[in-house]
Parts: sequence; structure tokens; C-alpha cells
Amino acid sequence: MGLSTTHLIIFLVIIVVIFGTKKLRNIGSDLGGAVKGFKDGMKDGGEKPAEPATAAPHTQQVSAATPTAAKETIDVEAKTKH
Repeated sequence: MGLSTTHLIIFLVIIVVIFGTKKLRNIGSDLGGAVKGFKDGMKDGGEKPAEPATAAPHTQQVSAATPTAAKETIDVEAKTKH
């Protein structure tokens, strides 16, 4: 009830006819790059950053100076009930 070799060959031929070799080659290279990036990320994920204390204040100064930081800030005025 499993897939035989002839079924797999027919399936691959149909896939090549539908997508074409160029698109399949691009998909394969994209998939390989994604797997490589994932493996590199898993290796780098275990290591601690070199200078986390110096990076955080710098990003805060940059984000405060940008006009998009004002759009992210919510200004709410509290009113009291009488």
C-alpha cells in the first residue's frame, strides 16, 4: 500500500512538468539557504551577546530621536469623576 518506485518517478515527472526545472532549482536553493540560516541561528542562539549593555542605550537614543517613536507613544489624559 506504500509508494513504489514507479509511483515516485511518475510523481516527480508531474512535478517537473507543472513547475519547471528553473523554479524547482530556485525553490531548492531557497530551502537550502533557509535550513543553513536556521542551523547558524541555533548555533549562535546559545552564545551570549558581547556587549548588551552598550547596545541598549544606543538604540534607545536612536529611537527617541526618530519621528516614528512619537507615533508609537500613546498620550492619555486621565479624568476624575465628580
